[in-house]
This record gives sequence, structure tokens and C-alpha cells, in this order.
Amino acid sequence: MTSPHSSTPVMETGLPVAEAQAALVLIHGRGAGPQGMMPLLAHLNVPGYTYLLPAASGNTWYPNRFIVPREQNQPYLDAALGKIDSVVSHLIEQGIPTEKIVLLGFSQGACLATEYAARNPARYGGVVALSGGLIGAEGELTGYEGDLQGTPIYLGCDAEDVHIPQQRVHDSADILSNLGGQVKKQIFNGLGHSVNEVELAIARSMMTRVTE
Repeated sequence: MTSPHSSTPVMETGLPVAEAQAALVLIHGRGAGPQGMMPLLAHLNVPGYTYLLPAASGNTWYPNRFIVPREQNQPYLDAALGKIDSVVSHLIEQGIPTEKIVLLGFSQGACLATEYAARNPARYGGVVALSGGLIGAEGELTGYEGDLQGTPIYLGCDAEDVHIPQQRVHDSADILSNLGGQVKKQIFNGLGHSVNEVELAIARSMMTRVTE
């Protein structure tokens, strides 16, 4: 049986990988698809980058909420993480090391970005989680091992986001910090399940530092 997401496309834009100094992997949210990340990308057009936007099967990475027991989101969760890993591996094979790769996601994509980095710790160019956090039931957020080696990590979320419990953002920040990430966390009021200019400016700054 084919694994979920294994045959879905990866949109590529910006510089060709062979010509790029760095890469931004943009991971879409539930129901959006890669095209749904294009308005964000319009604000994140930093010189020197190639942009890769993987697609989920049916535009959904996993069926249930990210705070339920992980088994309730299988096999889709493992397949989603595998899809991100295939994109990262492709970039490394093409000569872009992890310290030049920035992972950015919104909602489901933010959850995948943080979970991938926590399960595959290395020195990344950065991790940006816009309205998301680590995946699993409360008691499952254990067993992460390795060293993020000072990877800059940003978590931004609204205090009353109906999809993202604020405590999960705090817990994710603590875990990623304990793994060696340089974590910045911001909780907004009135943002809703959305993205603001403050978050975009932080993402641009993070991306710019990668190519300096």
C-alpha cells in the first residue's frame, strides 16, 4: 500500500536549488495546499533562496487534532514527517546543509515543523511555527533526544486560538529549548488563527541571517 503523501508533489520556486545559498521549506495547514502558502511567501522573498512547498494528500497532513494521542493520526502523521524528511534530504543531497535550511509552517504545518525538528535535531537555519506546537497527547511529549545546536526557533500564536492551546505553545518552547534551540515565543491578543506582520518580520530576519 502506498504511504500517504508519498506521491504528492513538491512545488519549487525562487532560485533553482543548484544556484541557491539557502532553502525555505514552507509547510501548509489543513485544507490549504502549497498555493495557500503563496501569500506568505510574497512577504518572505529573501534573496538567495530556493523555496520548496510540499503538498499533503487531500490538502490535510493528518485527520485529527494535533493534541490527541498520536496513534489517532496514524499512518498519516508518520507519512507527513516522512514527506518533510524527503524534502530536507533532497536539499542536503543537492548541497544545501541543514544550517542553511529554514522550516516554516502554519497551523498543521507549524506542528509538523516543530515535531520534525524535535525528532531530527540538528543545526538548522531556523524553525518558524506560526500557530502550532509539538504533536501528541500531553503525556506523549517525551523522549526527544539530540541537540538543536542553537537553532533559532520562533513560535507565534494567539492567546485565544481555538485550534492551538496556549499551554502547548509554552510546553513546546520549553522542550525545544531543552534540546538546545534558541527559542523566541510570542503570544498575541486579537490575532486569531492567522499571521501578522510582526511574525513575518521575524521570519525574514531569521532567513536573512542564514545568508549573511
